[in-house]
Amino acid sequence: MNTMKPFSTKKYSNTDVEEVKRLNAQSGLSYNEVKQLLAEQYRKERK
Repeated sequence: MNTMKPFSTKKYSNTDVEEVKRLNAQSGLSYNEVKQLLAEQYRKERK
């Protein structure tokens, strides 16, 4: 018989996943978003 509790989506390894998501949303542009914006600006300047 398995007596282990299933993983909670809220906490895993003492990390509050919802808190991480909230902080990430407030942190500004991601690395990939910055790369995309720079590529778009570069393309516009080359025309």
